[in-house]
Amino acid sequence: MKAVFSVLAGIAGVACAQVIDNTATRVQTTLETGMKRLGTLQPKAAHEIGTSRWTLGCETIDREYSDYHAFKEYLPALGIKRIRLQGGWARTEKDPGIYDFAWLDCIIDDARARGLEIWLETSYGNPAYPGGGGRTLAGGMPTSEEGLKAWDRWVEQMALRYKNKVRDWSMWNEPELKGANGTETITAFNMRTAEIIKRINPDARIAALVLCNPKLDIIEPFLKTLKERNKLHLFDWIVYHHYTHNPDQGYEGVVKARELVRSYAPTMKLWQGESGTQSEWCPAGALCKYPWSELRQAKWNARRMLGDIGHGSDSLVFTAADLDYRTTSFHNGLGRYGLLKTAGAAENFKVLKVKTAYYAVQNVVSVFNDALAWVPDYPCEVTCEKPLAVFGHKDVKSGQQVCVFWDKSGVPSNHN
Repeated sequence: MKAVFSVLAGIAGVACAQVIDNTATRVQTTLETGMKRLGTLQPKAAHEIGTSRWTLGCETIDREYSDYHAFKEYLPALGIKRIRLQGGWARTEKDPGIYDFAWLDCIIDDARARGLEIWLETSYGNPAYPGGGGRTLAGGMPTSEEGLKAWDRWVEQMALRYKNKVRDWSMWNEPELKGANGTETITAFNMRTAEIIKRINPDARIAALVLCNPKLDIIEPFLKTLKERNKLHLFDWIVYHHYTHNPDQGYEGVVKARELVRSYAPTMKLWQGESGTQSEWCPAGALCKYPWSELRQAKWNARRMLGDIGHGSDSLVFTAADLDYRTTSFHNGLGRYGLLKTAGAAENFKVLKVKTAYYAVQNVVSVFNDALAWVPDYPCEVTCEKPLAVFGHKDVKSGQQVCVFWDKSGVPSNHN
């Protein structure tokens, strides 16, 4: 009887899985163009698209705020080839000197088997060591001699273990949040960490800083120090995060940051490494306490993605699935940033539905990939009573131009 029940439970689980809609009417709105529909964008899976422009956030698994295995089946069909993971020192080394990478091994191996690439972040700290830093956001970097030596061993172990599996690496997440660390500390910690990774894997590509936004007062002294110490070669990107209610705001700082970075390192790029909004009103988290909806989230994500690449930045969508924050003082409860609506930890993070934003992101990456090349300072004017965002791209093979534009005057509306 027990065996029969188990089989029935398994069948029920499969039956309850939320299906990805690939029909022409997968997204329905009230928009009426008055024009004849000639066709519908065909989504492309990750293995059908060649691009490094896009990354999908799969964060917080290290703190068990989400579960990769609950949403992994939905990743390849989205079309984004690279996912962001956080290494999770405190989860991996619960007792000093004893590393258990099993939880991270199975995620990285599964993702690679699905044709996905990994962007692995070294965050966060480990309270198992005095002065080892906090294990959550704004917890502070390791400060004691013992904590820093333990950090070095952790980074070395991770770099050795994933040398042949992970090419792209990232520094500590949002180190300046709430004044947790100063510029000199952040700079020294970035160099210290990157040098360990490069010593073990000279071919590694490393993203620096990972700031809450493109702060020039941190970026410039950071680059200046790197140049003085002949360390610019350590990093391939400067990473910033970007949260604004209107997704088209804040790019003035991005443009200035790009110019600054080029003045020090012409080949170094900017990477928008975390940005997204919620699909409903939520009490905590970035852009919280606002009447978001699935439609607003979908339009916000599309505008932010196209705005990022239109300003020459690589772009990350935050995040794959909703997050159940449970152990921080300023984040608590479910954060509905996910492209997938998921339950919390009490219900094993099961997927409840595929949100409209999933299909919006799917559409964007099906068109804007390595088949198109960005045209900086695109010479095009569109006359409209509202301010517009206008960007140009061209087809790599044919040279045909693609002009993309939208109303950038305000927060995405809840109607069309």
